[in-house]
Amino acid sequence: MTTRPIRTATGQHEAQPPLDPVRLAEAHINPLTGLATDYLNHFNEAIMLLELLSVDPDCLEDFMSWRPMSYTEHFAASNSKHRDIAIAAYAAAEPVARTRLDLLADTMTQVLSATREALQTDPPPPTRDLATKTAAWLKPLVARAGAVINGTDPADSAAGAGDGELQAAIDAVMER
Repeated sequence: MTTRPIRTATGQHEAQPPLDPVRLAEAHINPLTGLATDYLNHFNEAIMLLELLSVDPDCLEDFMSWRPMSYTEHFAASNSKHRDIAIAAYAAAEPVARTRLDLLADTMTQVLSATREALQTDPPPPTRDLATKTAAWLKPLVARAGAVINGTDPADSAAGAGDGELQAAIDAVMER
């Protein structure tokens, strides 16, 4: 990973000291990829809300208030004392890992956005079924994103991340 000036969570540009493995580990950032699993909490929150929604329709408002966030947006909004390190490490992250993570995050966001849109249609689809299906589709994507972040994603998995597979996942969730 290289060091370059970055925009911190406060919006100011500042040169960061080298991102050595010890500092990254202290911030819970994988030193090989430059990525942090904390970002996945954003998607795990949506999954938790979907699971609640599948048993309690009164949780619809909570799920509808979930908003997509990029990796950088997630850490910028965080109260973590390591947020600037996480943002800097992401900017300098291993490019293939960052691209794979971004693709998976975009896919999860598309699935969640499509689910939210479907729940706003008139008449809405059966909430329990849609929430259950969406959570089931997202869990393996979160696990795969975790593997990317941890540097354990099989090398051949990039071939399976094509647009066709991702669109098929979204379409499957939206089937009634």
